[in-house]
Amino acid sequence: VPSPYWSIKAKIKVGRRVFETKYEKNPIVTKAEGEAVIDSCQDKEAKTEKVSVKTFRQQPPLPFDLGSLQSEAYRLFRYTPMHTSNIAQRLYLAALISYPRTSSQKLPPEIGYAAILKKLRRIPEYKEDAGELLAKPALKPTEGKKTDLAHPAIYPTGNLPEKSLNSAERNVWDLVVRRFMAVFGEPAIMQSVEVIFNINGNRFHLNGRQTLEARWIRFYAPYFKSANTVLQPIEEGKNICVKEVVLEDKFTTPPARYNPSSLLKRMEKEEIGTKATRAGIIQTLNNRNYVRRERIVVTNLGLEVVDVLNEYCPAVVSIELTRKLEERMNDIQQGNETREDVLRDTIEFLKPVTKQLKEKEHIVGERLSQALMKARLEELTIGACPVCQNGNLVILRSRTSGKRFIGCTNYFEGTCKTSFPLPQKGLVKPTGAVCRSCGHPTVRISIRGNRPWNLCIDPLCPTKTRVKKR
Repeated sequence: VPSPYWSIKAKIKVGRRVFETKYEKNPIVTKAEGEAVIDSCQDKEAKTEKVSVKTFRQQPPLPFDLGSLQSEAYRLFRYTPMHTSNIAQRLYLAALISYPRTSSQKLPPEIGYAAILKKLRRIPEYKEDAGELLAKPALKPTEGKKTDLAHPAIYPTGNLPEKSLNSAERNVWDLVVRRFMAVFGEPAIMQSVEVIFNINGNRFHLNGRQTLEARWIRFYAPYFKSANTVLQPIEEGKNICVKEVVLEDKFTTPPARYNPSSLLKRMEKEEIGTKATRAGIIQTLNNRNYVRRERIVVTNLGLEVVDVLNEYCPAVVSIELTRKLEERMNDIQQGNETREDVLRDTIEFLKPVTKQLKEKEHIVGERLSQALMKARLEELTIGACPVCQNGNLVILRSRTSGKRFIGCTNYFEGTCKTSFPLPQKGLVKPTGAVCRSCGHPTVRISIRGNRPWNLCIDPLCPTKTRVKKR
């Protein structure tokens, strides 16, 4: 349940610019306390109590393993982990990057740093950066702790594409190339500034940050955005004009939902799946309608599956079981265990589990069947009927024309004939949201080769009228 709290900020004019500063005791638990601070600051100047300037080095990023490549591609391009994995595999087969299914953050000298950079120098967009790196006395990459006995971190081969790449392939290839060059760059020199203002005994903080020497950032520039807030020099002891002090009402919020990237990182942390299977697991959850949306929401079907398995065979959904199996499979790869031993032990462990499930198969089957039917109905239900108020709008198909449309469930009772047209191409899914302009439900249309979009079902919606006028 959201809990109320309050936050105070002061707008302070430094030179010609106005900066927003934060009260040092935020958050405030009572409104009375906040109002007392506001009253105390009324019509007062701010005294610059302390200015702290620190210079520090920001290290280059680590080489890509598959997980970090998938996370970065999601952050930058919103590619799902599975999509990125498939693109990387195509680039590998085209001899443009190294084998992508790796968990290594190491780039061994054997791959030939200089040779790769010389090849990249032939490509116009990388010529200057590759040439600068080749001019260094020595090439030493920044590396992480993770290793993979079979493969190094992902790196570009330096080869030119033999055929044109599509936009997604080009994006991922460019990302790999620029990350590779960035790991050979020198640490960037950054500066942080913290200023403490005192307004009648109440302290407010202002933080600034800027890049003094970009160094490795220049090689990775399109994909690195530093939150630079440059502050002009401020003298300690100087009085500053306070433009406004504001008390804001706020409410606590729950932790953010997982997205494909954060879920991938959590799976890696919990050792669920392998570098090669994690993206596929997330894709399977979506394909089976266990989860939905980019900000991942577990569906009723997904919740019911987990509830049933927890009730009748909890070992199957145990993270510990999955982790142990993955560890033993890694031991097989490293030659510490045999395939036969692991398979035998796993079968012996699962025998009582499957026996217990077999004994309850009718109950389990009935519950899952009901959940599946309910999920299928939810996929077709768009929302409440705005006309009769007690029916639901669902996706239907005409028996005569075969065309799909949205109609009210009360149509079959003969009490409501409300209907709306639908595009005849693509996948239609309910969004669970209503149009901000007219209040009718919206649907999400996905057509292969096009970006999905949300559509108001009302053909007379003002948004559609505005589009037509244009």
